[in-house]
Amino acid sequence: MSHFAQPMSHNGEFEFWRNRSQISLQPVAAPSILGLFGFAAATFVVATNLAGWYGGTSTPNFLFPFVAFTGGLAQFLAGMWAYRARDGLATAMHGIWGAFWLAYALLFLLVAVGVLTPPTPFVALGYWFIALAAITWSGALAALGRNIGFALVLTALAAGATCQAIGQLADISPWRTAGAWLFIASAVLAWYVATALLLESSFGRVVLPMGIVRGPNVPGRQTRQTIQFTAGEPGVKVGQ
Repeated sequence: MSHFAQPMSHNGEFEFWRNRSQISLQPVAAPSILGLFGFAAATFVVATNLAGWYGGTSTPNFLFPFVAFTGGLAQFLAGMWAYRARDGLATAMHGIWGAFWLAYALLFLLVAVGVLTPPTPFVALGYWFIALAAITWSGALAALGRNIGFALVLTALAAGATCQAIGQLADISPWRTAGAWLFIASAVLAWYVATALLLESSFGRVVLPMGIVRGPNVPGRQTRQTIQFTAGEPGVKVGQ
């Protein structure tokens, strides 16, 4: 029997394909750095307006462009890049809230140009927040298995959306105000987690702890070691 006719062993088959294959890697930075910063900025600007810190009749003219690009476009792109990083949680949360901020910005654009006048109570917006609250509560539950900091962001956000839903549907101002303050808390927490991710990415070690489940949380601790698998794809990491 010729050499080529002989049955190839498992190890021989592996060597055959390994010697004839090429692996090309495409690095993916943590998309949640951009997503959380975009979310924090847009949510803080909108929530402080809802809480009564500032604002007047011309406020919608200045809200919609900032919200559309920072909270909407930037966060939605982060969600799509999180998909490439195989992070289902970040894909869902950044994607749904990025889409919401785009819709919210469009709504206020129509208000700013006089096409729409927000009704009182704003029942339709209340239903927007019902849907968002349900999805975000699911995300907060899922985040408990990975990142306590992200779970706190989503918990405050889901609670804020719940209060806003009640306040808009029933036209109860204290509920809307409570929702605005919870949104502010969520924005501050998101800024902290995004900063922690950014510093970790720059220094290669934990600078600000964020409650990584089964991971390093002590400042100064190296986040991960560089490893290479003979039979795998060196450098590929699932998630963020």
